[in-house]
Amino acid sequence: MTIISLLLLASLLPHLTFTAHVNVGIVNGTEARPHSRPYMVSIQKEYTHVCGGFLISDEFVLTAAHCWTGYEILTVVVGAHDLRSIKSSDHIGVKSYIPHENWDLNDIMLLKLQRKLNLNNYVKWISLPKDGEDVEADTICSVAGWGQLWTNGQNSNRLMEANVYILNNKECKNKWGLIYSVSQMMCTRGHGGSCLYDSGGPLVCEDIAVGITDFGYSLECNSPQYPNVYTKTSPYLQWINSIIRNVK
Repeated sequence: MTIISLLLLASLLPHLTFTAHVNVGIVNGTEARPHSRPYMVSIQKEYTHVCGGFLISDEFVLTAAHCWTGYEILTVVVGAHDLRSIKSSDHIGVKSYIPHENWDLNDIMLLKLQRKLNLNNYVKWISLPKDGEDVEADTICSVAGWGQLWTNGQNSNRLMEANVYILNNKECKNKWGLIYSVSQMMCTRGHGGSCLYDSGGPLVCEDIAVGITDFGYSLECNSPQYPNVYTKTSPYLQWINSIIRNVK
């Protein structure tokens, strides 16, 4: 199978690992109702969208570790729907980048913002699951992002969303083989789903961010053969809480 990272296209091959995480977005989705997902953020490099992410407090964003290579400067856009009409004040600088210490196996990262946000109807954080909590197979959930609208297609300026359902973890493992961790990952399928440029966005089940968009099949977005994969958030709650308490 062929898996390729969007970041590889930015000549960052030395930073890739065996898992070769791929950024993903939304195909066969519908436009989200403006500001109905106030936790969503656009992670940008030089004012260009490169990844998704989501607020888990008034100063921390959760995203995928492979969205940052260790040296580029990223900004976070909050309260956005249409990326063409954001204000300069919507761009928040990143004070601290905190990828998991073993990020090649644990594709999760926290971004501490340079300032605390004023929470309102457009900017709110989303809840995380309980420690060790799992989601049953066939549960209907949703994904959202500003990624490509079809395989090798253009990005969406407006936030798109799609319903997906959780697959049995054994089926996910059978599809992906050795790169899939049953304890740390989950996968989904649906008419709509993920494509390029939205790694780091949340997999949301009943208003809880149960997963972080991780990787998919590079040759076909939302492939029926290789379902989209997400890092579970529940196994990392102790790590997340420790970072939030201790990072100044």
